[in-house]
Amino acid sequence: MAVYESVTDAIGGTPLFRLSRLSGLGDGGGAPVYAKAEFLSIGGSVKDRAALSMVQAAERAGLLRPGGTIIEATSGNTGIGLAIIGRQRGYRVLVGVSDRSAREKSDILRAYGAEVLLAPTSLPKEHPDHLFQVVRRLAEEIPGAWLANQYDNPANPDAHVRTTGPEIWEQTGGRITHFVAGVGTGGTISGTGAYLKQVSAGRVSVIGADPESSVYSGGDGSPYFVESIGHFVHPGTVEDLWPESFHPGVVDRFERIPDRESLLTARQLAREEGLLAGPSSGTALAAALRTARGLGPEDLVVVLLPDSGRSYLSKALSDDWLRQWGFLEEPRDADDKEPTVRSVLDPAPLTTVSSRATLGEALAALRPVPGGVAPVALERQERRHPVSASEVTGSIDGSAVEAALAEGRARPDDPLTALLGPVLPTVGVGQPLSDALAALGAAHSAAVVLVDGRAVSLVHRSRLTG
Repeated sequence: MAVYESVTDAIGGTPLFRLSRLSGLGDGGGAPVYAKAEFLSIGGSVKDRAALSMVQAAERAGLLRPGGTIIEATSGNTGIGLAIIGRQRGYRVLVGVSDRSAREKSDILRAYGAEVLLAPTSLPKEHPDHLFQVVRRLAEEIPGAWLANQYDNPANPDAHVRTTGPEIWEQTGGRITHFVAGVGTGGTISGTGAYLKQVSAGRVSVIGADPESSVYSGGDGSPYFVESIGHFVHPGTVEDLWPESFHPGVVDRFERIPDRESLLTARQLAREEGLLAGPSSGTALAAALRTARGLGPEDLVVVLLPDSGRSYLSKALSDDWLRQWGFLEEPRDADDKEPTVRSVLDPAPLTTVSSRATLGEALAALRPVPGGVAPVALERQERRHPVSASEVTGSIDGSAVEAALAEGRARPDDPLTALLGPVLPTVGVGQPLSDALAALGAAHSAAVVLVDGRAVSLVHRSRLTG
């Protein structure tokens, strides 16, 4: 058993596990799949490596001095690594966390002694309230502050050139043929992939696992529900800048994974292999399993599982959360015979109204809609998927518009924001009808039905009560 002088000495050195049940080798086909369990690092994620590398580089360069403050914007994991390392070294650690991150991550950060500031990321990056802008201002205002900036810090990918890549090469005895990882900041796949390509003389293929709508792999940039991975672009963003930590030339190809496949694969990993990993691990594993099916037993696939599922017990690994957002449709238990929202789902596509529409345009769109009510959503230049629930900004009622126009309180060319109603309640397609009725309460006549976190239909009270 290893004995360490410091917790930082326990960063990295994570084991490989052969996924004997999920890799499907029992049917005589495919390549073996091994999982690099980064959640067994001291801080619970692969980001411990980058955090240590960035702090050490900043200290060497004189950017971080005794009594200084470490500042970073994060979905959680990098901040946790920085908190562990920074607090042990006596630094103040101030972490800006996305307001969409799982609650557990903020709780963990505070437990390690970090100060946590929640800020939105569902805004254009140029917006002063965006998380990245908030932490940049703090770094400028606080004396002795150092902004880690994992997205553009070369010490991020360098950590994986020096540690993750060599570990995998040694653990597989040089037999690895395919490396699969998600792309968030890009540091992990860029550094690890570069090392494996170099040491194997180009024999190792590097596969990026990416949410289906992420722009890294050619998606439309709309929101997705897997944290710490991919690249979302708000429709109001002026310039879409990719992280400098991501070196696209290292990636040979991408596997684009829908959210449902990512989330249910993570759930399956825990139930069948005993590895409780986060949702981005589900994305990476789904991509690895796809890759392995097209290979033979002489190949060897290594997939990197970046973090622990313990940080997502209230969200992605909660069956109730999965049902609420339309990712899970199986009954709660074997005795649950109540019909679900799927049984009353309207097959007609949902009508949504652009947030940039005028009242006249909204009314024209609403006239053929049963009930005359529709969600209002952000306008996106290119949209290949149904509107994400997180892009719904309100609702519009045709009868209210008609009354306002008839009474002269509004004009057809007025923006619909003048009569914007509240966001309608949502219900997952796999939830029981009683849950949908409860979501309506007394104030609403219809709810938005979600499939895989995206708005696909409205269900009206009359359909729920029969």
